[in-house]
Formats: sequence, structure tokens, C-alpha cells
Amino acid sequence: MNKNSTMALMTCVVLLLATALRAEVTLNSIRLGAANVESLATFYEGAFGLHEVNRLATSSGPEIFLNFGVNVDAAKANTRPPIVLMNRGANDVLNDPMAHLILNVTDIAATVAAVKAAGGSIDVEPRQYGNTGIMIGFAVDPAGNRIELIQRPQ
Repeated sequence: MNKNSTMALMTCVVLLLATALRAEVTLNSIRLGAANVESLATFYEGAFGLHEVNRLATSSGPEIFLNFGVNVDAAKANTRPPIVLMNRGANDVLNDPMAHLILNVTDIAATVAAVKAAGGSIDVEPRQYGNTGIMIGFAVDPAGNRIELIQRPQ
């Protein structure tokens, strides 16, 4: 075995060991900030059909946990990561313009209409991504958080 082959084999072994030893990482939740958490919860309920599943009282105001489901009980039973809304002041370091929520949608046009009806806006109109058939657009909730909307071909 030559030097290059030995190096390639060693690299593969190291990568396999690193992959095997890496802890599983999954999404815990999405945390968004707003000056008016109650109002933002109403927006997400109206635009995307989420329901409140938990609420924590904190010194800066309530943290409201939202999740998907046909009703509150189904949303509470949903084991997928929730969206957590927390109070954000005007000078809060969490006011990061790159942080945003990413949602998969089945009808991007209907979702855009629901966003607008609930008081949000569209920052980037949905358009096809290359020739993939995937539609991507960006919405903005009333607190200024960006929401990436992705519709995959069916």
C-alpha cells in the first residue's frame, strides 16, 4: 500500500470513528423574541394554526410555547420541537437579523395569504429554487422575525 492510500485509509477510519462517537443532535425548539409575546402568539396561531401548549412566567414576561396540532390537545401531544416566544426588548442581543424560523408548507400561496391576513408581511415573494421544483419565500411576523417558507414538490 502506498503512502497516499495509507493516508486515505487513515482519514476514512478517523471520520468513521468521529461519526460513531458524535452525540445525536436534534432540534430542541425555536425561540423567537417579541416586545409583545401575546400578540405574536396570536399571529402564529392565525397564520400557521399553532396552539399554545405551555406558558412560563419569567421576570421579563411570559414565555409561550406553541406547537402544531388540529386542536390544543393534539398540539400538546405533539412530540416535535415547539416554537418558544419570549420577551425581547429594543436593545436585546437576541435581535439577530439572521436568526429565523424555517417551516415546510404544502401550499405556499395559501400560507402567504394566511401570513398577510394575520398581520405579517412577505419579505421575499415565493419563487422556485433553481430547477428543483422547491418553492422558497420569506415572511416577516409582526415582531420583525423572519420566517422561511419551503414548499417541496409533491
